[in-house]
Amino acid sequence: MRNGRQRVRVVTMGCSKNRVDSEHLLMQLAAAGYDVSPEEEDLETAGVDILIINTCGFILDAKEESVQAILEAVDAKKRGVVSRLYVMGCLSERYRYELPAEIPEVDGFFGAFSLKPLLDAMSVRMDPGLETRRFLTTPGHYAYLKISEGCDRHCSYCAIPGIRGAHKSVPEEKLIDEAEALAGSGVRELIVVAQDTTFYGLDLYGKRTLGRLLSRLTDIRGIEWIRLLYAYPASFPQDVLEIMASSSKMCRYLDIPLQHSADAVLKAMRRSIDGSGTRRLVESFRKAVPGIVLRTTMMVGHPGEGQKEFEDLLSFVREYRFERLGAFAYSEEEGTWGAQNLKDSVPESLKQERLDELMEVQAGISLSYNESRIGSMERVIVDSCRPEDGIFTGRTSHESPEVDGEVTVSCTGGCPAPGTFVNVRITGADEYDLTGVLVQDGD
Repeated sequence: MRNGRQRVRVVTMGCSKNRVDSEHLLMQLAAAGYDVSPEEEDLETAGVDILIINTCGFILDAKEESVQAILEAVDAKKRGVVSRLYVMGCLSERYRYELPAEIPEVDGFFGAFSLKPLLDAMSVRMDPGLETRRFLTTPGHYAYLKISEGCDRHCSYCAIPGIRGAHKSVPEEKLIDEAEALAGSGVRELIVVAQDTTFYGLDLYGKRTLGRLLSRLTDIRGIEWIRLLYAYPASFPQDVLEIMASSSKMCRYLDIPLQHSADAVLKAMRRSIDGSGTRRLVESFRKAVPGIVLRTTMMVGHPGEGQKEFEDLLSFVREYRFERLGAFAYSEEEGTWGAQNLKDSVPESLKQERLDELMEVQAGISLSYNESRIGSMERVIVDSCRPEDGIFTGRTSHESPEVDGEVTVSCTGGCPAPGTFVNVRITGADEYDLTGVLVQDGD
């Protein structure tokens, strides 16, 4: 306790959507008089009274990471480093009965939608006037904007609909109010997220209205970049491409997990699109938005993926040359359609071999793309400064924070402040990151 105020820390596991939930919670706690301890502070010396773990329960690795974080927090509680420990989020939503029995040292488990019960447990009265306000845990110049909750898709491998429920859009006016407040606090880059951003509006307005929302966001004073993540390929709303091509505030960047290219695998995944439709979609992106940077995710080892299907995937990646690509191996998740109806038939060793081969192909594509940018002048948002080393780091509109690379820039005479936009000439590249030099006006 500092100055008579209890100190709270929220540790966020998993995705950016969880981070938004944590930030809404922290705003309520800060308004109620709690002192917020940043995640990066050493827990042993930070003087934290209450520790909250916001968990991820999506896939095996994420679940194990969340459980490990809880166990480490339990140890900290036993040693008197923290007084109370609460757990919230997807893992405790998914295992709401098992976790309390397995880890009784936790003072309370709360699900993915349990903000008010958690506040009640902390003797905090929820303030409805703060519904669209957040205590940012990202650097102050960028923020995620979660536009909906849940998902109406039922992909074979995905546990999210069972955890987060059906798709539920946040009303447009609330999102505009939240975005305006973020801009007023100094946010310059909005990163639009959801389980499925392209489904936005259908439940509220009877049609997909993501394009309209993005158009309204571009009108907000102070916002310079708007970036779109987590699109879904089936029935992609084409008006989004029109706005991306016409607005200087829309980053020509799209995160759209395609997962695979082979018909048999896409059908087994229940993706509602086939291989030819996937190819036409990617081609439409390139045509409608010249210079667009595409980030995608692929899965290897899904039931039904034989060598022929894997070769199709490799050929697809080589042909369409995604600027950003991540991949993971299929893991059977209890409660999913795949676990109930498909046999996990690909050996783990073969999954890993395929994953390694795919990422080796992508490494060459990423390196080639980054090297093609050497000599170009690019607009960079400054993320952090190290003036003692004469460098700062930032990103162009082609890089999303946390998942993509960064630009390391040499500077003399002082570094620009985080959140500043500067011009940088790219001088070097590897498969992930770039280097450059600051270009002053008149250079």
